[in-house]
Amino acid sequence: MMISHVVGVTVLVLLSYGIFLVSCERWIIYHPYKYPEGNWSPSSSLVFKEDVRFIAGDGVGLHGWYFSSKESNATLLWFHGNAGNITHRLDNIEMLKPLNLDVFIFDYRGYGKSEGEPNEEGIYLDSQAAYDWLVKVKKIMPEKIILFGRSLGGVCAIEVASKNAAAGIILESVFPSAGKMARKMFPVLPLSWAIKSRFDSIGKVPNLKLPKLFLHGTQDEIVPYKLGRELFAAAAEPKVFYDIKGAGHNDTFLVGGTGYFNAIDQFVKNIISFQIK
Repeated sequence: MMISHVVGVTVLVLLSYGIFLVSCERWIIYHPYKYPEGNWSPSSSLVFKEDVRFIAGDGVGLHGWYFSSKESNATLLWFHGNAGNITHRLDNIEMLKPLNLDVFIFDYRGYGKSEGEPNEEGIYLDSQAAYDWLVKVKKIMPEKIILFGRSLGGVCAIEVASKNAAAGIILESVFPSAGKMARKMFPVLPLSWAIKSRFDSIGKVPNLKLPKLFLHGTQDEIVPYKLGRELFAAAAEPKVFYDIKGAGHNDTFLVGGTGYFNAIDQFVKNIISFQIK
């Protein structure tokens, strides 16, 4: 009798906890830093930065930065991860300068200076709007656009690639689906059926024919390395996987060092066919 009581209480506690987690889904997934949080007036001198305002398909106002390089023949459309805002990627952008790439990075709704609150449908609309701004306003040809998504941003990059032309896509520390991440984060609770977010990257990558570069830290504590490999295995050719040895989830470009940037550089050169002078 005592054992059945304990089991009953345990099940009730786990069920209540599961319901609580599902109700807090947005706060678990998204960790935006809204303006003025962040370094909006960096002291270091980056390449020329253009302040960009544009509108998502449902009317939400968005904000981004466009960094130009004089010798660039390609533009990196940057989809950042689930935390912070565009100001937290400045160090990384500065380290990309030797690659002579234009970079357009934007904040999803609810992040930085962008309006609204984030959700899966909304950040997809924001990502499409960023692509449209490059093509329609900046007049960048799709064959010169490289989609770059890190973590949650990789899900957005994959969504854009599934509906638009691009030269290639770089996916760093990206997970296969929300369900697989839920099982990793809460292994004793079957939450994958209950959460609203799908983030079904693994269902989309088999249909992407553009060149793909996968990057993943071998010590990633947030998105396990094996999940990155699982997404890679499902992807269509052409594709290549680069191990960032010893890197976790948020220090890839620091731990990866020269080899990391060389992998990106070579990928870009191969698909854009230009030489960095």
